[in-house]
Amino acid sequence: MRTDAQRRHDPAVRGFASDNHAGVHPEVLAAIALANEGHQPAYGADVYTDHLQRVVRSHFGPYARAHPVFNGTGANVVALQALTDRWGAVITADSAHIHVDECGAPERVGGLKLLTVPTEHGRLTPELIDREAYGWEDEHRATPQVVSITQSTELGTVYTPDEIAAICEHAHQLGMHVHLDGARLANAAASLNLPMRAFTDVPGVDAVSFGGTKNGLLMGELVVLLNPDLGRRIEHIRKLSMQLTSKMRFVSVQFEALLAGELWLEGARHANTMATRLAEGARAIDGVEILHPVQANAIFARIPPEVSHRLMKRYRFYFWDERAGDVRWMCSWDTTEEDVDGFLAALREEMSRG
Repeated sequence: MRTDAQRRHDPAVRGFASDNHAGVHPEVLAAIALANEGHQPAYGADVYTDHLQRVVRSHFGPYARAHPVFNGTGANVVALQALTDRWGAVITADSAHIHVDECGAPERVGGLKLLTVPTEHGRLTPELIDREAYGWEDEHRATPQVVSITQSTELGTVYTPDEIAAICEHAHQLGMHVHLDGARLANAAASLNLPMRAFTDVPGVDAVSFGGTKNGLLMGELVVLLNPDLGRRIEHIRKLSMQLTSKMRFVSVQFEALLAGELWLEGARHANTMATRLAEGARAIDGVEILHPVQANAIFARIPPEVSHRLMKRYRFYFWDERAGDVRWMCSWDTTEEDVDGFLAALREEMSRG
């Protein structure tokens, strides 16, 4: 087989900027190759997408319905549209990905209004929800119809099942639905040592955006509807939102590889373990402040900006708030102990220079 492709990067270069920077897990690549031979129907009529439904129900309950999409923003936009009317609003944390990092897609593509509230460590509570949960009969105000939470949160923390149950009970009593942005849902499950169903289906979440790209997949996410009474027109919403992939078997087979066994859990647990190792090592360095509890695979730290600029020449990572000196370090399924220890050595060296 002829190919003119050439490797154009150094595979020895490692970083802590994002779990999206990691490559594809070999088992996922093998699954894609397995599905590649011959022809299969397009747009989700293939045998892999059909079988994926059974796999997803084993993790999210008997009523779960999985709808593959291209990416996380698309998953959130499709899921939120499936839960709202055209005049609907979504209550969410001010640090939520749908508010901070999706270029206004929920508003501009989904036609939604986001009602944000400040939180501690990125977690909503029923009391915080009540700050925006009002005005249902006011025709001049977008109607609160959904509460959207993130698990694990944008700040690297996790909700307990009891916390999610309290949110679901409160939202449902107010006539609202609950959406869970689960771009790093596997990391939360690994952190809590619980099945994903324990904090999605069981406490009453209505819809989940389930992420795979950050845990070893090439591309693709899932919109998982848990409430059988919702989202009857989601297939039309997905197409209208430009999230219907023609060769869907190549998304579905990746999730089958991830979820049929414990690959999802192994990768997430490893990423979390590396994050704990990095946080503990950084906390021991004089002048480094860890800003939030490290409960998944993200570490938020505060170090002098000039140290960050020097360190970024050696390892990739992002500023979270450059003026304050806040940075984010992410670990992934393929982060090694050597990666962490090398970064800590570089951090220690740069901190000692002042």
